[in-house]
Amino acid sequence: MLRQFATAITIVGGTFAAPAHAQNTEILNVSYDIARELYAAINPAYIEQRGEGEGELTINQSHAGSSKQARAILQGLQADLVTFNQVLDVQVLADNGFVAENWQEQFPNNASPYYSLPAFMVREGNPKEIDGWDDLARDGVSVIFPNPKTSGNGRYTYLAAWAWAMNEFGGDETKVRDYMTKVLNNVEVFDTGGRGATTTFTERGIGDVLVTFEAEALNIAGENDDYATVVPPQSLLAEFPVAVVEKVASQRGTEEIARDYLDFLYTPKGQEILASFNNRVHDEAVVKANADRFPEVELYKVEDVFGSWEDAQETHFASGGVLDELQRQ
Repeated sequence: MLRQFATAITIVGGTFAAPAHAQNTEILNVSYDIARELYAAINPAYIEQRGEGEGELTINQSHAGSSKQARAILQGLQADLVTFNQVLDVQVLADNGFVAENWQEQFPNNASPYYSLPAFMVREGNPKEIDGWDDLARDGVSVIFPNPKTSGNGRYTYLAAWAWAMNEFGGDETKVRDYMTKVLNNVEVFDTGGRGATTTFTERGIGDVLVTFEAEALNIAGENDDYATVVPPQSLLAEFPVAVVEKVASQRGTEEIARDYLDFLYTPKGQEILASFNNRVHDEAVVKANADRFPEVELYKVEDVFGSWEDAQETHFASGGVLDELQRQ
């Protein structure tokens, strides 16, 4: 069983000691690779708003590539809830009876409390003049993004590039495949998750451009003048789906608190924290307050370009699919 607890926070709800009947509770949020700091900030805010007498709550976090995390849950990782970055990785849990079949109807916005999009992080001064998706296929440009086989982040990048190329080349799939082959040949390292790709780019100094979620690029570049963020004019809507892992939570008696935790992400306070980490949110007041931080982008949707996530998975990422074909060229 895979266990990757990156952070554990324990805070007692309420000012006074919990009464004798209050139960101490421990839950596990299994999340995607680059969300460590985000949920480390959300956890104490959630606990603070709990009522007195609720007992002590421990929130554990587990982080890795989202597909890897889904497989870990299927193999026995005791997740009470998931906060993933890709619909397919929640759906596989639903298909195997871990998550409700109608999980996208259980929370607003298709169970996605926030969203982002693939963007670029470049080195200071943008020496390779990387401004759009076409530049990723240029000779002499070294690209870093995570493996689409193991990372939702990587799948979004691949599909965003494909969607841009379909528009750019008027649906000519021969030209699209040629473009994608050049991009993939320019990828110097395929890490298993988004944070590994960030580490490769920033700490190992590999690559001219990191393609990752806009939130990750803005968070890193905002703290280090060695990098800058480039948001392309077109990209792909990246939803961040959440769900209660009912098969586990119902057995552990944590279903109610897991649901309450996810509800908190939709509150004004939750939305403010999400936006403070450069995620795009839905709350109108929070959107208005942060409007200057996020440029307008034409966002393609997976369903419009590829039919559905299931179709995209089968066509592009399954064994022997288009991704495998392109990487053999």
